[in-house]
Amino acid sequence: MRRSLPHRPGSPRSVDYGDRVKIALMDSGIGLLAAAAAVRRLRPDADLVLSSDPDGMPWGPRTPRDVTERAIAVARAAAAHAPDALIVACNTASVHALPALRDELEPAIPVIGTVPAIKPASAGGGPFAIWATPATTGSPYQRALIRDFAGRAEVTEVPCPGLADGVQFADEAGIDRAIAAACALTPEDAADIVLGCTHYELVAERIRAAIGRPVVLHGSADAVAAQALRRIGTPAAVRPGAPGGLTVILSGRESPLPDRALGYAEARLLGAVTPAH
Repeated sequence: MRRSLPHRPGSPRSVDYGDRVKIALMDSGIGLLAAAAAVRRLRPDADLVLSSDPDGMPWGPRTPRDVTERAIAVARAAAAHAPDALIVACNTASVHALPALRDELEPAIPVIGTVPAIKPASAGGGPFAIWATPATTGSPYQRALIRDFAGRAEVTEVPCPGLADGVQFADEAGIDRAIAAACALTPEDAADIVLGCTHYELVAERIRAAIGRPVVLHGSADAVAAQALRRIGTPAAVRPGAPGGLTVILSGRESPLPDRALGYAEARLLGAVTPAH
């Protein structure tokens, strides 16, 4: 049974080391699996709530207002399960809807956004590439991140049309075509690639193989998972007891994980769907 600690109005809830932890994640589709698996590795006992919007995806081509409205609906479905924190495991939603999501849920539920890992990719000072959706590539948001965090490194923005959809629908041929097209636009001297869409992390090894040379891939899943646990003041450590539960919400409906999601190792790591009480 979860223990509720005294909550000071206007501040996030704190979680004692002995508490059962519940983390919610939201995305347009199955891109949230990478961050969910990262949370599961850090805290196998954590209950997870995965809320996505398969009825409305993809979000990338939608207007910022539409993305925000859909993101709020997905977040409310997750918040109904009283999580200790919400990870916005979606770059598009983080770009357009993060302020509105924080206005909606904080301080009661900390909201953690996803930012492309540009700063760690630039640490070596060499040239690197950012793979992202066409809507994000060249956007003022991404250009500002490059300006603020890339330093003097040479950066190539690589649009990846069709890659997120290919991953979402397990379209093997579509994934291969999109990766091949992105590889052709990636400079040969780029030793680092930022995966600027959470869906891409699910096919990281296929990207690495297609590049055909040593390359470091920088995703966001591990960082946002660790940040979520820091925000609620609970350790990233294996806790004794039963593995955490898993609740899946698809466009507001509690459902099992889609069969196509189970083709990814991250989904299989989460285990069978059990209620995250």
